[in-house]
Amino acid sequence: MSLRVERVVVTPFQQNCSVIWCSESLEGAVIDPGGDIEKIIDVIQQHKIDVKQILLTHGHLDHAGGAAALSKQLAVPVNGPHQADEFWLQGITEQGKQYGFSGAENCQPDNWLNEGDFISIGKESLSTIHCPGHTPGHLVFHHANSALAFVGDVIFKGSIGRTDFPQGNHQDLINSITQKLWPLGNKTRFLSGHGPLSTFGEERQNNAFVADSRLG
Repeated sequence: MSLRVERVVVTPFQQNCSVIWCSESLEGAVIDPGGDIEKIIDVIQQHKIDVKQILLTHGHLDHAGGAAALSKQLAVPVNGPHQADEFWLQGITEQGKQYGFSGAENCQPDNWLNEGDFISIGKESLSTIHCPGHTPGHLVFHHANSALAFVGDVIFKGSIGRTDFPQGNHQDLINSITQKLWPLGNKTRFLSGHGPLSTFGEERQNNAFVADSRLG
């Protein structure tokens, strides 16, 4: 497997930013740089990664608050999320004031992404899955070759994303998980926006909200 991943925990919300790269070409991407960009840059430099893009799963402050600054510093485009999250990205500075974040900037992506789009990371490829519910424009990035998904705040080990934010929808979230993520396979590992890794199979057995036994 030539896709490498290093998790960088950022912001007071302990958000999992992922630095990913192709071990053969050293081309890479940063997923969800919520803040603390100096920590992210340290990882990039340590592994000598040639970052080509920033990827966003959704527009919340703790996932996208550092995207604009990192994009400027690395001179790379921001790709994603789905355009339905534009209102979140344009409210980051205001969200930052509410939560006491310093340096969080509104973000205007260079490219919106849609269901079925493919993202090249050197010789590797990620597919894009639109998974609304937590936010209307939430995306999941799936690396089929290593059976790994970057799921943002759709699902966590033992839990699921909140749906009480503006334009959140609980039933949409359940549908995204059961209709779009479960078909990726029980052995697929996922890295959430917060907390430890898990597998879809483990969550189908044990998750307090979406275990098969709970959903019937």
